[in-house]
Amino acid sequence: MDFIFVMTSEAAKIFVDYLAGNGLSMTPQRKVIVETFLETKGHFSAEELLALVQKTVPEVGQATVYRTLKLLVDSGLAESHDFGCGVALYEHSYGHEHHDHLVCTRCQKKVEVVDESIEKRQEILARKNGYVLTNHRMMLFGLCPACQKLRDKEEAES
Repeated sequence: MDFIFVMTSEAAKIFVDYLAGNGLSMTPQRKVIVETFLETKGHFSAEELLALVQKTVPEVGQATVYRTLKLLVDSGLAESHDFGCGVALYEHSYGHEHHDHLVCTRCQKKVEVVDESIEKRQEILARKNGYVLTNHRMMLFGLCPACQKLRDKEEAES
């Protein structure tokens, strides 16, 4: 039985084209995973995506979500990040402005930042060393303002 899927967003069309170009097809499981991924905002783990998908289709398994996330990354629709918390987190990349991240090492809060002067400096550093940038990521780790206050309070009490 053939399935006909109507996926209306440009990102979904890119994914369908990516699958076709790699000899893969859009299965009902992939469709619900991709739709859920595209509707989910922020940074999330494969397990969090799985939980959201299983609200609609309980029989979708963890391995299918992992494989589909890899396809989403390979197709350019998603990025996978290691924020130092031991779990890969995913976010949308297609149609989203490039950004870097500030990550709190205590509460794991993530802030997306865009700074044109940093972007220009990275280009200069690459050129100075003979590189042509094709991609980059910058993550800055530290304590967010709320965790700084907690740390200061704990230090004052001890």
